[in-house]
Amino acid sequence: MVPGQQPGKPRVSVCIANYNGDDVLEACLASVAAQTCSFAVETLVHDDASTDGSPALVRSRFPAVTLLCADENVGFCRSNNRLAAAARGDYLLLLNNDATLHPGALEALYRYQDAHGDAGILTLPQYAADSGELLDRGMHMDLFANPIPNTAPGTREVATVMGSCLWISRALWEELGGFPEWFGSIGEDMYLCCLARLRGRAVVAVDETGYDHVVGHSFGGGRVEGRRLRSSLRRRALSELNKNRVMALCYPGFTVLLLLPQALLLLLEGLALSLRDGNLRVLRQIYLPAIARVAGDWRRLRRERRAIQAARRRGIADFFRPLRLTHHKLWLLRRYGLPHISETGIEGRGEDRREH
Repeated sequence: MVPGQQPGKPRVSVCIANYNGDDVLEACLASVAAQTCSFAVETLVHDDASTDGSPALVRSRFPAVTLLCADENVGFCRSNNRLAAAARGDYLLLLNNDATLHPGALEALYRYQDAHGDAGILTLPQYAADSGELLDRGMHMDLFANPIPNTAPGTREVATVMGSCLWISRALWEELGGFPEWFGSIGEDMYLCCLARLRGRAVVAVDETGYDHVVGHSFGGGRVEGRRLRSSLRRRALSELNKNRVMALCYPGFTVLLLLPQALLLLLEGLALSLRDGNLRVLRQIYLPAIARVAGDWRRLRRERRAIQAARRRGIADFFRPLRLTHHKLWLLRRYGLPHISETGIEGRGEDRREH
């Protein structure tokens, strides 16, 4: 037992939000169960009103897992908030149901946290489940909140991490207030990381072991296929909207004015895609709402921004230190051309209509 730990109390809680994940959930849970740790671990699954028999899989194959079942679909952010509220561990690992941990993953995260008390949020190297390709060791960001995969070796501070494998202490989670449930999905991890950095806590990619991830399992798209970027309408709409919300809430001081050139760039991007496709679908469904909904909700955003900025412990230069001056979307455009945005993102896979 770890010194200072109460008998029977887990040190780490692995929290898995699930919706219709019967094709991936078993591998995820098996990878957690296979971890060898010097501390007690509990695993919790929140099933978000699945229709595919996922709860039965958990009950029959993993009886030691704590299963929380929603009566109706509540979304990714609320699912994780419920998991954190039910968890008993001092540290939380939020893990996607389509992610599988490599051996030693939990031990590596715990060792780093134990040695670096100022570490706020941690992650591990992310690999594509189908190819084994390294996807990122955490993410940098450009000035417009576009995530930039960090693939350089070595443990380092980054701007944000993927919510597919996000480690955080319970105390910091409660201090930050968890995920903003009105985000729905996508961008909630960036929001939490920016909030942690504003509070003076480091966001770190621990360059040991790792995890595999079935990218695009929930929304479709979100990856390069055949040298072409692919995404789905729903993924892109939530991404653009919530990145703007992160900028509005978290960018300190005068840097919130970056929302103005951001709006112009989004309009140009939407027009370019609409001209290519010969219709205004993506402009109307993705780019205009990303601007209009932030402008229409500015009173609420300003109120929450004041509270966030009042608790800030980092200066502007320190907050922007892990960010990059390059515009990542322009880099992607030069390399891959305009992205293909479809209803499903991946041919043959229907898009989940939930908020995961």
